[in-house]
Amino acid sequence: MINTLFLPELREMLDEDQTQELKEFCTALHPAKTAEFMEGLNEAEMWQVLQHASPSLQAEIFHYFPWDRKVDLLRTQDDKQVATLVTSLPADDAVDLLQEVEESRVDQILVLVPAADRRDIRRLQSFPEGTAGAIMTTEAACLSENYTLKQALEELSRQAERLETIHYIYVTDDINHLRGVVSTRSLVSAIGKPEKRLGDLMKKDVVTVNVRDDQEQVAQCVAHYNLMAIPVVDDQYHMMGIITHDDVMDVVREEATEDVQRIAAVEPLDDSYMRTPVSVLSWKRGIWLTILFLAGLLTAFLLQSYNDELEKHAWLVLFIPLIISSGGNTGSQSSTLVITALALKDVAQSDWLTIIKREALMGMILGGFLAAIGFGCAIMLAPSVIAASVIPITVLLVVVCGACTGSMLPLIFQRLGLDPALMSNPFVAGISDILGLLIYVNVSVLVLR
Repeated sequence: MINTLFLPELREMLDEDQTQELKEFCTALHPAKTAEFMEGLNEAEMWQVLQHASPSLQAEIFHYFPWDRKVDLLRTQDDKQVATLVTSLPADDAVDLLQEVEESRVDQILVLVPAADRRDIRRLQSFPEGTAGAIMTTEAACLSENYTLKQALEELSRQAERLETIHYIYVTDDINHLRGVVSTRSLVSAIGKPEKRLGDLMKKDVVTVNVRDDQEQVAQCVAHYNLMAIPVVDDQYHMMGIITHDDVMDVVREEATEDVQRIAAVEPLDDSYMRTPVSVLSWKRGIWLTILFLAGLLTAFLLQSYNDELEKHAWLVLFIPLIISSGGNTGSQSSTLVITALALKDVAQSDWLTIIKREALMGMILGGFLAAIGFGCAIMLAPSVIAASVIPITVLLVVVCGACTGSMLPLIFQRLGLDPALMSNPFVAGISDILGLLIYVNVSVLVLR
């Protein structure tokens, strides 16, 4: 509401070219709030306002714009001004944005970017998507191990404006090998000893990731060691860059989104839901829906093969939905719990026997409870107590089977080198449906013959 009320004043400043007022607008508030006030402007107006801020402040405000608008601005605005903005952005953010822009346009922009920044961007673009190299930033505080504390502080003051974070100072030798790390806390603690060398202050046991490591492994490493940033090195241990906690949060969000979509039997989207064309969305949903539909047809053919038995005991048909839902829901619960545990490294492949024992025990406990309820209903509809016993026996077996199947399938998929989340709830439910019907009909034949 407040944004809408402020728009006329902001547009008036633009119409009357009130340069001083626009500069004050850019600097008076937190960049996030400034960007929020600009939401109602069109791209040309947003860009015009942005030009009244310093390059570093432009980058901060720009960071809080919606993704679509950021990409549109890079695509449509003045080449030289866009190049200035790209130079001020963290290199990893610039790479992510430029991936959304046509290659010809990227070439036009980068030719106006300073050579050193252009090399950083091109180098980051060369790393495969989803690796540590693709999400790292090269703007890290790297200092020589021979620097004294006084020299280090002087150098940091010169570098500070272009650095993304100074939580850690990475100590390197003359050929850029990572030698150690000094936290800013240690630096401040030793401030009374200006002649002390960084090599004497640094910790040599540095947690690192390789430039080719998967981004999910990086996120797990940062979370495990509770780091604000983690250095990225190559095979020769040269310092390549750092991955900061905000980049890790983006990775966690991206991986979690993919897992949720897979669990819902949707091929992960490459873009947001609103930006994905209906045709692409239909395809990604349709792949798994078709597979699940074919699995459903197997259920229909299975029922047809036992048609004579079901006609002889028509009351059994009434309990088919109950049997199917019991097995499917149990299997879905088990698969979700195991997929989550695998993602959190709470369980491993070697724990498969423990998992199946736990799930079998839970299946018996839950199945016994549901079987008692089912028997109470069946006894009112079945011709005899013996006939009614088909339902509790089946429910118990189906729930145990669903629990064991749902827990083992994600582990099997991981063992095959596939994402365990591919074993989605609908897929597990479909398998449990088929197994449930097989159990139901065979128990019925054995009890009622």
